[in-house]
Amino acid sequence: MTHPWFSPPAPRVLAHRGLVTLAAAADGVVENSFLAVAAAHAEGIAYVESDCHLTADGVVVLWHDADLRRITGDARPVADCTVRELEHLMAERGGLITLAQALDTFPTLRFNLDVKTDAAAEPTGRLVAKYADRVLLTSFSDERRHAALATAYTHGGHPATSGGTSTVARAVVAAAARSRAMLARAARGIHAVQVPERRNGIRIVTPHFVSACHDVGVEVHVWTVNQTPDMERLLDLDGRGHGVDGLITDRAEAAARVVRKIHPPRN
Repeated sequence: MTHPWFSPPAPRVLAHRGLVTLAAAADGVVENSFLAVAAAHAEGIAYVESDCHLTADGVVVLWHDADLRRITGDARPVADCTVRELEHLMAERGGLITLAQALDTFPTLRFNLDVKTDAAAEPTGRLVAKYADRVLLTSFSDERRHAALATAYTHGGHPATSGGTSTVARAVVAAAARSRAMLARAARGIHAVQVPERRNGIRIVTPHFVSACHDVGVEVHVWTVNQTPDMERLLDLDGRGHGVDGLITDRAEAAARVVRKIHPPRN
């Protein structure tokens, strides 16, 4: 049975760290803020891709970097700051949003959550357990991903999941070797692979790779796709309207228009 996270059908637009339009950015709104998540929701985007860190007082917040420097100019690590301190720093930047707030405030959104630290794995898994139908858990570290999933399972939730770096590497090698058996083993227990189109000059996302993943029941989501021609090409890899299943993008509103163009809503 397909996990509920994957309804409605592909292709999917995943708002990368929420949606920050040029106008919002001019007003000081930043990624992974409350207003960025709210903007994706207001635009009708079904999925938000975000990241999980743990604060000094044990709260999971949506934040990408290990420290605050790029977003606020403060050099401290997220792990050394309290929620109150982060709320103060984010007050003029769109507002801090915790994972609990995101899940409670936006009950129709589906979240793709990248667990960024070992310390955040168990608290994230515990929080998402009761929202598991609309959460996909992932991490570059498969060990960290498994830790978050195990905690969710213990608390009665079964989120969707996409593979970490080692799982994705095995899937890429298996697809290149054209071994369905190897790919099926690599993909066991995951629902998706989330990959860049190219890595170190090597193309990962090809028509064959996508077809091979589909053959073993795994979706392909590509990050970070911000140019309209790339969106169109990836969604129509075979020239017949078949391509990748998801676009992780900073321009979710543009990607949604491309999806509607290539896959018009049925009457």
